Amino acid sequence: MPEPIKQKIVIFGAFGAGKTTLIKTIDPNSTHIEANCAGGTTTVALDFGRVELEGRQLHIYGTPGQERFEFAREIIAKGMDGAVLLVDAGSPVDEFTRHLYESLISAKVPFVVFLNKCEGKESVPTAISAEFGTTPVWIVSAMERKPCLDALCKFTMTLPAHVNGLTGKR
Repeated sequence: MPEPIKQKIVIFGAFGAGKTTLIKTIDPNSTHIEANCAGGTTTVALDFGRVELEGRQLHIYGTPGQERFEFAREIIAKGMDGAVLLVDAGSPVDEFTRHLYESLISAKVPFVVFLNKCEGKESVPTAISAEFGTTPVWIVSAMERKPCLDALCKFTMTLPAHVNGLTGKR
């Protein structure tokens, strides 16, 4: 039996977009490094989870969503095979989310935008998707496992099979 393809997927997004929730939903045994803050907790280093989909072992890393943790995002992003930009569709796209989007384009890494929190009255997924040009945009709920896994599977199946960021091979 062939060894599964291992892929490093990094989740980016602004504070409160739902990165930690997404990773906990995908892998209930995931690991999180958080600190208390006004309004609850926030990721200060990373979230990490694993899942196997269609013969691919996905190692999923969530990044901190505050600007001051740029150094951590750069470290976590090294060797990534693909990325997800998670966006809160209940709020207008902010400058930090635009920065993350431009950074992913500059990194020339395959990525997709997941729109989260689309069920609220203030949510405007169509207007927000228009902000991301030709980048694929999928509506998800970070709290619903099957749709998240389906979206992640569709995305990772588009990644080159020879890529393996976990071993540094390119």
